[in-house]
Amino acid sequence: MDQTAAPGGAGNGTSTRPYLIRALHDWCTDNGFTPYIAVHVDRTVQVPMEYVSNNEIVLNVGFDATSGLDLGNEFIQFKARFGGVAREIVVPVDHVVAIYARENGQGMAFPAPEPQADGVAPAPIPAPAEPRRSGLRLASEAAEGGDDGDDTPPAGGAPRPALKRVK
Repeated sequence: MDQTAAPGGAGNGTSTRPYLIRALHDWCTDNGFTPYIAVHVDRTVQVPMEYVSNNEIVLNVGFDATSGLDLGNEFIQFKARFGGVAREIVVPVDHVVAIYARENGQGMAFPAPEPQADGVAPAPIPAPAEPRRSGLRLASEAAEGGDDGDDTPPAGGAPRPALKRVK
């Protein structure tokens, strides 16, 4: 469960999300897996918008794909190449909706961020000219076949990843 109380709250403490993200990133790295994060995108997220689909982007946060990776308590920051162009990425930790291993889909999902404190929801991001599918599915959808998209495996013949709930 994600604890998102304000600092100084009665016994709630700080959010567990950044600690769980770091732990799962370490687990992926230690086991030779590629850690991916799914991010809810709004105006507070700095990512290449041409790769955003349905206000979501999936990012490879492995050490081989990033430079200067900082998995902080408030933000995840790094540099990465998109189409050969280096880009600065800044993601508020509360916008990470999942972290998982690309190779087997094992990981953890988190609730989407709450609307801003002023009650105004961020404006939706316009869809790119060619929608890109992230390939992120819940394990229950994969088991039920409830995917209306392409089921072809990614290059290399590995099965498509699916999130699995870990209790």
